[in-house]
Amino acid sequence: MTDIAPQFVVVTGASRGIGRALAERAAAAGARVALLARSEGPLRALADALGPRAHALPCDLADPAAVARAAASIAALDPAGPDVLVNNAGLFTLAPVVDTTPDAFRATLDTNLVAPFLLVRALLPALRRRANATIVTVGSIADRAAFPGNAAYAASKFGVRALHEVLRAELAGSGVRAVLVSPGPVDTPLWDAHDPDATPGFTKRAMMLRPEDVADAAWWAATRPAHVNVDELRLSRS
Repeated sequence: MTDIAPQFVVVTGASRGIGRALAERAAAAGARVALLARSEGPLRALADALGPRAHALPCDLADPAAVARAAASIAALDPAGPDVLVNNAGLFTLAPVVDTTPDAFRATLDTNLVAPFLLVRALLPALRRRANATIVTVGSIADRAAFPGNAAYAASKFGVRALHEVLRAELAGSGVRAVLVSPGPVDTPLWDAHDPDATPGFTKRAMMLRPEDVADAAWWAATRPAHVNVDELRLSRS
């Protein structure tokens, strides 16, 4: 019945928002943290702030070759692999279907869906060798609810929820747990380009969840006793 104390945590999209909050939460608990994101400057600044147990691994997660290099770097940090992998990196696009270009649609799926698949596939053998390991997937309210202008984002999040469900079925009894955390709107820099405060029908930023809310929920799920799998957490603003 003892809570798990993760020792090595991998977080994607770690340079800002939910990923940064999760990295800070893991580091505060004493875990070594591998930080993945495209934004090299903010990523290295975060690693410096978190101390010597934080490692910046700049990576374009939409690039399969870059993901493979990041997986190799993770293995070099610890050949036993991580005991928590958090797939959080996301690309947020808003446009009606008719205005969504094929390139924008493809880029959203590459970052939000294909990248988690590639990283899980690369790290799964090491995760299976761990006595206890957890894959945390950060979903969204958009992984089960459709909204206008959400064609690319919703397609990617519905897909990532399906990937989570398949992993949960395949990994049952293996010692690797699969957790889906699906928050409602969260006040992160992903909204900066869209100004929800000035857009009718959008949740105002003051009424959104905070990145730390999602990080705390994900960390709670990843630290449950080994016999407990938190299949899914759905978060909303009370």
